[in-house]
Amino acid sequence: MSSPASPGRIARVFAALHARREVAFIPFITAGDPDLETTAEALLTLDRNGADVLELGLPYSDPLADGPTIQAAATRALARGTTPGAVLDLVARLTPELRAPLIVFTYFNLILAMGIEAFVGRLAASGASGLLVPDLPVEEGDALQTAANVHGLDVIWLVAPTSPPERLRRIAERTTAFVYLVSTTGVTGARAEVASSVRTSLAQLRALTTRPVAVGFGISTAEQAHAVACLGADGVIVGSACVQLLATAAPEERLGRLAEFSRQLKEASQTLPAKS
Repeated sequence: MSSPASPGRIARVFAALHARREVAFIPFITAGDPDLETTAEALLTLDRNGADVLELGLPYSDPLADGPTIQAAATRALARGTTPGAVLDLVARLTPELRAPLIVFTYFNLILAMGIEAFVGRLAASGASGLLVPDLPVEEGDALQTAANVHGLDVIWLVAPTSPPERLRRIAERTTAFVYLVSTTGVTGARAEVASSVRTSLAQLRALTTRPVAVGFGISTAEQAHAVACLGADGVIVGSACVQLLATAAPEERLGRLAEFSRQLKEASQTLPAKS
């Protein structure tokens, strides 16, 4: 496997935020729910209202890492005929207008269906900055990592509270953008409180890498975003709450509500205690 690519656009965003003592706000939405045009408008809205990095999910029929909210969104998107090709076309149309770098979240079968080289090449050509594949273990990711390195894309690897030390080390070695720390075991979805394991996991990662660490899964409120930021995370990832808002808000209200929610979460993530 080739060595990891040099830090790209996502890493530069984190570096700039760190210099300003800010924490990255990273919202996630599912492409095609309720439709692709709304997806485009939602990405632009998030980009203009506090998002530092954007995460866009390709709808998939068996999303094992996702909870009921995102599973339902993927089912609706697929029922409307949303395809990976159509989403990548949308990304290519939007990226010239986006300030924030965009990460595509997808399951490995969708990559295999197109072919690793073809998928990664098309993703890079679309202007996306990174790729996140939750069902691909780092131990089996050489082919994807090599293709991504060639095309200048970051592969974002996930770390769980139960990840053994050897896996933590391997992910730390491969990281060029940021490590995605899953806040709790299980699937995505809103939770009542942030897991206490986040502090321990952050400390373990800090001992292995100087790369940023962003925390996701289960963060759905401004209070939770604040709590994660105060634990020392470099980024806060919010998915199900954004997806739920787009699914339930009245069409004439959804973008305004999404903009307000995005601003609230970005602001809440910045009220950090002074660092020594």
